[in-house]
Formats: sequence, C-alpha cells, structure tokens
Amino acid sequence: WQLKLDLGGLWLGLVGNICLTLLFFPVARGSAVLQFFGLTSEGSIKYHIWLGHAVMTFFTAHGICYIVYWALMGQMSQTLKWSRSEISNVAGEISLLAGLGLWATTFPRIRRKMFELFFYTHYLYIVFVVFFVFHVGFTYACYMLPGFYLFLVDRYLRFLQSRRHVRLLSARILPAAGQTLELSFSKSPGLKYSPTSVLFLNVPGISKLQWHPFTVTSNSSLETDELSVVIKGEGKWTKKLYEMVSSSAAADHHFDVSVEGPYGPASTDFLRHETLVMISGGSGIAPFISIIRDLIFTSSHLQLKTPRLILISSFKTTADLAMLHLLLPITAASSAATANLRLTIEAYITREKQAAATSPFHNNNVRTKWFKPSPTHAPISPILGPTASWLWLAAVVSSSFLAFLVIIGILTGYYIYPEGKKHGEAGFPMALTAFLYMLVLCACVAAASSGAFLWNKRKSGRDQTIQIRNVMTEELESLPLRTIEEATNLHYGVRPNLRKLLVEYCTEGGSTGVMVSGPAGLRHEAAAICSSGLADDSLQFESISFSW
Repeated sequence: WQLKLDLGGLWLGLVGNICLTLLFFPVARGSAVLQFFGLTSEGSIKYHIWLGHAVMTFFTAHGICYIVYWALMGQMSQTLKWSRSEISNVAGEISLLAGLGLWATTFPRIRRKMFELFFYTHYLYIVFVVFFVFHVGFTYACYMLPGFYLFLVDRYLRFLQSRRHVRLLSARILPAAGQTLELSFSKSPGLKYSPTSVLFLNVPGISKLQWHPFTVTSNSSLETDELSVVIKGEGKWTKKLYEMVSSSAAADHHFDVSVEGPYGPASTDFLRHETLVMISGGSGIAPFISIIRDLIFTSSHLQLKTPRLILISSFKTTADLAMLHLLLPITAASSAATANLRLTIEAYITREKQAAATSPFHNNNVRTKWFKPSPTHAPISPILGPTASWLWLAAVVSSSFLAFLVIIGILTGYYIYPEGKKHGEAGFPMALTAFLYMLVLCACVAAASSGAFLWNKRKSGRDQTIQIRNVMTEELESLPLRTIEEATNLHYGVRPNLRKLLVEYCTEGGSTGVMVSGPAGLRHEAAAICSSGLADDSLQFESISFSW
C-alpha cells in the first residue's frame, strides 16, 4: 500500500500537469487562438477558472500524498530536500504554498467581496510557475511551454501598450443616483473592433496596479476617431472614478488613463435575424449599446436592411432611464441616423408604481464634460498595427522562440555541459539550468515583442495625423432624444413577462435572435424559454456575461 500511495501521488501530479498545460491559453487576451475557437477573452475566463481549480486540486492531493507517505515511512527529512540533479521537494512545496495562497482568494464569495485581495494575490502565479520549474526541471516543464509562452508574449505586449497614457476627450455624466458615465477616448482610425468588445482601464490617480474591464459602447466604423466605454459606480474603484470625473476641477487638468485592448469576438452577424430581441438587467444594457450603434452604421452608411430591434430592459428607478441616452453617439450627425432604425424599447421601472407628472426624457440631467488635452497623451492604437496583427504575433512568437533555441544551444554546449563534466556525477545544478533557461526565454520574448511594437508604433506615427479637439467647458447634453422617447414604452411597478414577450415577437415570422445580458437568473430564464419549444425553434439564444 505504500507503493500504491507513492504511485497515486505521482499520477495525481501528472494529471495536474495536463491541466496546467491548458491553463494559460484562455488568459492570452490578444491571442488569435481564442478567436480560432470562437471565444472572447471574457468568455474564456470560465475555462481558466475550471482549469485552475483542477490544477490546484490535483497538485494539493499530490503534495498531501507524498507528505503522508514520508511521515509513515519515517522520511520527513525529504520535505527539506533540494536536490542538485533530481526533483527538488522544497521548490515544489514553495510552489504549492504560493498556489494555495492564490487559490484561496479565487472562490466567488471572496473574489467579489474582496476583489483587491484577489487581484493582488493573483500575482503569486509568478512564484508558482518559477518554483514549479525548479521543482521538476526545465526540460520536463516544457510540456506547459506552448500555453505559457503564448501568455508571456501576450502579457508583455499588453505591458508595452499600457505604458503610455491615452487621450481622454470627454465624459457624459449621468445623474448622481446611478453614478454612471461614458468616457470617450481618442483612437487611431486604423483601430477596428467588434460590438460587445471590452477595454481594460487603469487610472494611476486611483491605483497604479488595478485594471478593470468595461464594455465598449462605440462603433469603430461609425465613430472612427473615438472609442467610448460605459462605467457604472458599483465598487470603490468605480465610485472614486465617478467622483474624480464629475468634480468641477476635473476638466482643468490632464486626466491620466492607461488602457489594454480592446478585446472582443472576431466577428458578429446580427443581419441573419429578422428580429433581434435584446434583454438586459441593470448595467447589462451596455453591450447592447454597441450593437445598436453597429446597426445604425449598417443601415445609414452601408444601406443594408437591418433586423427589427426589441430592447427589453429593467431599471430600478426613473433616474436609471438616463442609460437610454447613451444609445446615441455624442455627435448629433451620427444620432440622426437612428431614423432608419426599427427600434422598440420596453423599459420596466420595477421600484416605482406610477409615472411622474413630466416625461423622464424631458428631465435631461446628462452632462458632457470635455477634458484638456495633453501633448504626451496618445490615441488608442492597435498593439501590432491595424492590419494582419495575427501575422505580427506569429512573427514575434516564431522569431523569439527560434532565438531562444539558438541561445540555449550555445549556452548548453559551451557552458552548462562543460561545467557539468567538471563536477562528475553531480553534474550542473538543475535549478541553475532552469533559471538560466527562463532568463533567456524572457529576454528573447522581450526583444522580439519590443521590436515589433516599436516598428508598428513608428509606422503608425508616420501615417496618422493626431487631431486634438478644442477644449470645451462643461455643458448640458443636447442630443436629439425624440427618436428614443417615441420608441420607448414605459412600464411601472412590474417585471417583464419574458415568456409572453418572446412568444409574441417570434410569431411575427422569420428568425428571432435572443441576446441576454444581466444577472445569471435572467439569462437562465430566457434560455429555458428559448429551449422549451414554444416558438417552434425559431428563437436562437445567446448569452452575454462579463461576471466571473
């Protein structure tokens, strides 16, 4: 049974290694691998979570098996063993402890209540990976190299993109009750992205380490020089940002913001449906803003027939209806294009029993604030150029890996192997070999990525003329809201009857797409209705979720 325990611990470690091989693929945000499988960076996070739980479960069981085995065999001294040429137990224990510290903060209840703790402890993955390689040796760790290598390239490219502050043009500030705002950044015309994309923001004035994802609401074809995101104050970081942006002095100085992304699906095809029903709860309306703007461009500029749009959205109070103002771009010329859009909005105000004396659309408390530009701030631009970025990524990966193989070949032949022969059977220290190989790996990735990034940055700087808007003072929003008001049906004191509404819309004929963004209960309810067969399979369900 001692032998079985020993072999059981070994096999648990091997199975954990298989999970570790796949662990880093889902978090390589800018990688074309995710798009190849039809995944987005946010949609693939769940696979990273599942794999992470599996890795730590198997590795923890692996460690427990060996500790029990050594205790029963009277070999507890093995826990302090750091072998020169074999498995290093101490390195494995350090790696496991780092992984356990990281793992403890990933469970939903802890992660959502103490996000900062979760965020900072996640950096323990560096200790986990480094000492894992020390534990098993670099040669054996090469099975996890493809995923980790791709993640390393992606992470360094994101680091390069985030080093420079981007130009914040304006902010649309909604009433204080909802603490919602839309930030508009300058972007290069060559930056293209799909609806429902996500942009990561860092505001050094709040925290230099924290990055938060937000839904992109603009359309890269309709608004060629701007990129907008919606932010709702639901936590300490977002509430602090709302206070900073809405303060009277905010427009008088430069607002430093760094970004990563945007990241989104490779393509979207909303035109395949005759009717598109979009169901949202709370801030879940944000991804639908980008879809509506995309269809505005399709109908007004491409002159293509667009599906009938039904937006079913729930709000707590009438003040939250201000979110509907964001359906239109900030430019009146683009907003006028909504006349070609067949849009119906069913808005449900759940915490108010009756309508106010005046229309909520007449109480327009949305403000627009323009920020002072800085010559050191730059537009958001693609990391590896506006075209064929996947070719640049392939070039970076292949060239850096080829350089890595050449350098470690020289290093092994002319230093490691000769030094190992001098020590006879002891050989060259395995941990030192792993350290040198990891050092060379990081240096090759940094050199190749920096070269590609700087080349594209220089080319982008030559081809594009940076346009700086005139600084404007804070003013009241003056968008043509008549189209939105006429398209909106208000319902007070009730929640939407999704079953009744979906059956009603699908009986009009043709394919009906159903997109849901909001709490898990809302998504599950809509999915159950679509799969129930009430509409003769004409309802095609798709969930949009950013809550992980």
